[in-house]
Amino acid sequence: MKKFLGYFLSPIAIVAFLLALCIFQPVQWVCYRFFGYKAHKRAVDLLNFCLTGTMYILGNTVTFINKQHLPIGRPMIFISNHQSLLDIPPLIWYLRKYHAKFISKIELTRGHIPSISYNLKYGGGANIDRKDPRQSLMEMGKLGTRMQENNWSAVIFPEGTRSKNGRVKPFQAGGIAIILKKCPGALLVPIAIKNSWKVVRYGLYPLNTFTPITLEVLEPIETGTTSVDALVAEAEDRIKAALSPLTP
Repeated sequence: MKKFLGYFLSPIAIVAFLLALCIFQPVQWVCYRFFGYKAHKRAVDLLNFCLTGTMYILGNTVTFINKQHLPIGRPMIFISNHQSLLDIPPLIWYLRKYHAKFISKIELTRGHIPSISYNLKYGGGANIDRKDPRQSLMEMGKLGTRMQENNWSAVIFPEGTRSKNGRVKPFQAGGIAIILKKCPGALLVPIAIKNSWKVVRYGLYPLNTFTPITLEVLEPIETGTTSVDALVAEAEDRIKAALSPLTP
């Protein structure tokens, strides 16, 4: 039944999503060119509030759970499992006060995706060329430096690719290690994302409906006490525990 409803509701949600991207493209340009970083960030935050809202057209819900007392003004590395591209808008919106930056493929900055390409190019994240390891390392290092200088945070999906069935893939610690070299005081904060994969289980059409998506902030992990590999493994274990048991 939920899939059947998706045939009717998906076009409305997709049009709303694309419309938001098109509207905020010139808004971002004006904000960045004439008012700088802060205005541009507010525009990006509002854009992602709207993008998150398109999920409700499908009858889906997005719930953000944060029972942790996260510090303001301290760099943090949010480590999350990754289930779909739909993970990103609510993460940007709900983590907005922490200035969370993302790591993306450099090809996306060179494209012409309304709003997204512009934000990736000027938003302060790391845009890496996966075919050029040296460039990727340098970009990650630059992100760590910006985090240290501005008290920004970063969101990392250490699985490296999206999970199509919700099961967590092995975490890789390389990128996190590079950031911590430049920003050694950053706090690691695991986030468990549940059920966003179910929205796109049939692809982009139809999108699934009436699916409860949750994003839960888990207990932070202090860095500097053990190896980066051990820290990332602990974050992986916490996320897996928060997602267990998985429902079909």
